Amino acid sequence: MARAPKFESCVAIDWSGAKGRRHKGIAIAEARGDEAPRLVRPGHVWSRMEVLDWLLTRAANERTLFGFDFSFAPPFVERGAYLPGEAAIPDRAKDFWAYVDEKSDDEDLGAASFLERVHRRHFYFGIADGVKADFIHHRRCETAFNAGGGGKASSVYDAIGAAQVAKASFAGMRLLRRIHGHVPIWPFDALFPGRSAVVEIYARLFLKAARTSGRKLRSAEALDAALARLGCPPTGITRWLTDHETDALITAAGMRAHLANPLAFAPAGLTPELAETEGWTFGIV
Repeated sequence: MARAPKFESCVAIDWSGAKGRRHKGIAIAEARGDEAPRLVRPGHVWSRMEVLDWLLTRAANERTLFGFDFSFAPPFVERGAYLPGEAAIPDRAKDFWAYVDEKSDDEDLGAASFLERVHRRHFYFGIADGVKADFIHHRRCETAFNAGGGGKASSVYDAIGAAQVAKASFAGMRLLRRIHGHVPIWPFDALFPGRSAVVEIYARLFLKAARTSGRKLRSAEALDAALARLGCPPTGITRWLTDHETDALITAAGMRAHLANPLAFAPAGLTPELAETEGWTFGIV
């Protein structure tokens, strides 16, 4: 088994697919060495393009493992296509990122137009679309997560609800197109010693590892108690926190802890086909 690359820090990015130019739903946290995780630019309202620029600069100057909490690709293996029945749709993730980007005209890397207009029939927006179960399909890593007792993973075809995993993921694919070629994106790219990398994360997975039962945390006391179960010292934060901030802080700590797992970059279910089409969530082994 190849030795996992070493990183100087782990960064978790709580992402947003919301419309607009600035997004209160984005939060960034980093875990460095044995220190407590900390927020990057606390209180700052990020744009998605700002996140991209910050990441590229950071990746070039410090070996960092970046985690984004959106699906890096739709399911492919289950039905043999990302958008079954559509002509000229790419069948590999990197090409699909480019396709989404070219078909989306939203500001700040948004992708609402891709769901709402370009390929509307594939996404569930409400009861008028019919039976929701007919739209819900999962990738192999999500199936593994569900089977392992992780809970019910979301689907990128579900465009209803506060979380808006669909819009977040397709906006994220536009971001990945711009990261590709600059920073390796696992598992679509090989990882190299001495280089930064980007992975997909799922906050609920690390919340469960911190024994929060997957519940959202908002108080500094609850946050520090959860981090202690991941082997972290207190953050020193005393103010009330948003869900996005606590998700990012716990996920950054969870990513750092998971790097010690020999299967971190070699999960049992990951195949060469999945590495080209669906990808895999860091933390699911």
